[in-house]
Amino acid sequence: MPWWMQRRHIFIGTLAILLPTAAAQCTREGLLLAADTYIAAQTSGNIASLPLATTNFTYQENNKKVDIKTGILSQPLKIDLNRSTADTVACASYTMFISTTGSQPHVVATQIRHIDNDSSSIALIDTIAATTGDLFFNAAQTLNYIRQENWTTIEDASQRPSRDILRRAGDAYLDMWTNATAADAIPWGTDCERVEGSMLTRPCGGQLPRGGSTKPNGSRRYVIDETMGSVDVLCAFDSLGNYPDSHEIRIVAGKVKYVHTITVDGN
Repeated sequence: MPWWMQRRHIFIGTLAILLPTAAAQCTREGLLLAADTYIAAQTSGNIASLPLATTNFTYQENNKKVDIKTGILSQPLKIDLNRSTADTVACASYTMFISTTGSQPHVVATQIRHIDNDSSSIALIDTIAATTGDLFFNAAQTLNYIRQENWTTIEDASQRPSRDILRRAGDAYLDMWTNATAADAIPWGTDCERVEGSMLTRPCGGQLPRGGSTKPNGSRRYVIDETMGSVDVLCAFDSLGNYPDSHEIRIVAGKVKYVHTITVDGN
């Protein structure tokens, strides 16, 4: 075989290996589409439409690995409000939804993670699901507060907070229970609102913890969306007692605008 044909065969073989990898993309559109599919599955109580990874898929609910067929996704829920953010760097999304009707209302926080930089395949569904009896729980009241919020994208890229700023804000918030000065590192806005369960605090910077616990809040998992100026952190709220927890923070114009917490206290 002539040398130029040998090189051609090598090139074609190499291209065939590289193309599948290049074709896999983690796009904002793909992540939000997967989040929409998750909401549709929760509404129907049927997971068949979810593009779950055929190997190494994990479902986690309230910080424990469980069978997805027995978790909250197996229950059809009427969803009154849902909102999703996307993290193309981590190839993950965050979805919050509120269901006020039925015998068991819910406020739910879910992070979805994908494999091989491919938003068309779900590797992990990680859910914190609060319901009646959990910390400050009142789904109808929470819905009333959050419906009034403005979650339009930050169109001017120069005004978006960086990933580092967002992560540091999320960490500083969770560190307030163990670090007396952590609250001072957070850029509180004068018009911000903090919704903890159904308890509203305005402005956010009032009535903050200043240390006191020796147990840091651990097992932190992040979804950071600079386009929305938001970070969600799922964690074990060990400072209060190993409670499954979600803390979401939004920063607009350099200041904290919203804080949301969803905490399962096991009652």
